[in-house]
Amino acid sequence: YVPIFKSPDITKAWGSNTERLLRIEDHDFTMRPGFGGPAVPVGVDVQVESLDAISEVDMDFTMTLYLRHYWKDERLAFKSNHNQSMTFDSRLVKKIWVPDMFFVHSKRSFTHDTTTDNVMLRVYPDGKVLYSLRVTVTAMCSMDLSRFPLDTQTCSLEIESYAYTDDDLLLYWKEGNRSLNTDKGISLSQFLIQEFHTTTRLAFYSSTGWYNRLYINFTLRRHIFFFLLQTYFPATLMVMLSWVSFWIDRRAVPARVPLGITTVLTMSTIITGVNASMPRVSYIKAVDIYLWVSFVFVFLSVIEYAAVNYLSTLQERKERKLRERLPCTCGMAHPGMMSASYSEVDANTTGNYGIPEENGVKRERMLVQLAMESAQVTGHVGTSAYSNAWIDTHVIDKYSRVIFPGSYILFNIIYWSIYS
Repeated sequence: YVPIFKSPDITKAWGSNTERLLRIEDHDFTMRPGFGGPAVPVGVDVQVESLDAISEVDMDFTMTLYLRHYWKDERLAFKSNHNQSMTFDSRLVKKIWVPDMFFVHSKRSFTHDTTTDNVMLRVYPDGKVLYSLRVTVTAMCSMDLSRFPLDTQTCSLEIESYAYTDDDLLLYWKEGNRSLNTDKGISLSQFLIQEFHTTTRLAFYSSTGWYNRLYINFTLRRHIFFFLLQTYFPATLMVMLSWVSFWIDRRAVPARVPLGITTVLTMSTIITGVNASMPRVSYIKAVDIYLWVSFVFVFLSVIEYAAVNYLSTLQERKERKLRERLPCTCGMAHPGMMSASYSEVDANTTGNYGIPEENGVKRERMLVQLAMESAQVTGHVGTSAYSNAWIDTHVIDKYSRVIFPGSYILFNIIYWSIYS
């Protein structure tokens, strides 16, 4: 028979030795330090490790930080020959009093536990305590997107005691604005972090009273270059592409109509893509103004051609009726003029026939024979006079080539001067 001896439980030995040294069993740690007396001061400092995400759709941000608390609890004072502090893990935290901090307006939060709980408790011989933990929190950030994507947002992470009012717990930043430290490597793909700073305020709840609240404020300025490439440049190019139709012959319907429809559909796709990644806010954003004004310019270019086509059709009908009322002028010539017959010639085939341009604008020339004497009365054609009727069927296109680009350039000047 071989006797088997159990090895001592080191964990229990550690726990019992620590509890005896700190006299944990001799005190009621469900009460705050100095219960019944003045409020216990609890200093706080924060080390921001990272800003993980900013979401415009959910109106929130995610931050990972080291949250440290400082207070004094004389019940934890112990004798030390070398005045050295003792450091413990999360097992002792559950047996003593610690501040009950929580994050106001938080949606999700957790304390990291890889490879063990990321919690540290350091106790000094005089009873001073340092309590540190590593936390990731997702909190609400009310964003004003009226200037999106040329906006600057200010978000806050708010820390407060859940149970203790300012009569029991005095929460403050340990070293003012220097209590907030940030990792120099913090960066965001879509934002430039401009500033971190701290503030302290009192929060009032009608049923429980006043509480100290600490704020971690940070200001973010959005990078515009991504949106210039993905939104503004494509929209501007679509507007410019719609102007090409002003230089295409008005009779080229298969060329002008698909060009207008294509630019309209492309602008609709751009608008839909931008709004798909944005919250459904009830106000107009800066990008909405730019895209919808661009959409109106593209749409008006289609309407412009509809007007040109309609007026040209009316003009051709008038010319056709005029030709039907005139006698045939086949074989007749006028000095210095080229004879033309309008009995079978369509107005669309009537060219300039060597007539010089006036002011750089091509015009169609129609030769009209007017019987000025007694042709209709006597039945013979006598001395005739010819009159040239100039019809400018491209006047709308001509003005559109100037008005559309000029108006869009003016709009861009006003837009970027307001929002940039």
